[in-house]
Amino acid sequence: MSESIFKLGQGLVQISQAQITERVAELGRQIRDDYATTTPHLICVLNGAFIFMADLVRAIDSPLTVDFLSVSSYGSRTETSGEVRLVKDLDQSLKGRHVILVEDIVDTGLTMRYLLNYLQGRGPVSVKVAALLSKPSRRQVEVPLHYLGFEIDDAFVYGYGLDVDHQYRNLPFVTSQRG
Repeated sequence: MSESIFKLGQGLVQISQAQITERVAELGRQIRDDYATTTPHLICVLNGAFIFMADLVRAIDSPLTVDFLSVSSYGSRTETSGEVRLVKDLDQSLKGRHVILVEDIVDTGLTMRYLLNYLQGRGPVSVKVAALLSKPSRRQVEVPLHYLGFEIDDAFVYGYGLDVDHQYRNLPFVTSQRG
């Protein structure tokens, strides 16, 4: 779906496909350089980060490993419930590994804090965070963001993996609902 067609009917493009492509390539180079002497283990937070994760791992031109986990804090709502529930656990051990947690958006920070505490308990050497989006104005708890795509204002966004009640993940850009 083209950005011009989408703008006419439904929302406003906040971050274009070209901007995302350029920024993900930059993040990939940064991660490659930061992990030049070791193999990072990237963990995708499903479902929202899967497109970002796919593009990010292709942008990292060096050895890496991947795994997936899933948590729920939204359900079908557009606001977080504040309660985090582990839906799918990791398949691989983290003991002795350098982990990069790949997330679509860091909003209140509550989910990220839960995930960081959970992963630290699994024995990694290090845990860093790569997030496509951050909404600092919504932050309730501070969490580290080592590799950040874009900082955005407080708006409900979707596209490029983020959804509205399980729809619109396939948009190649990030958009928001009209106010």
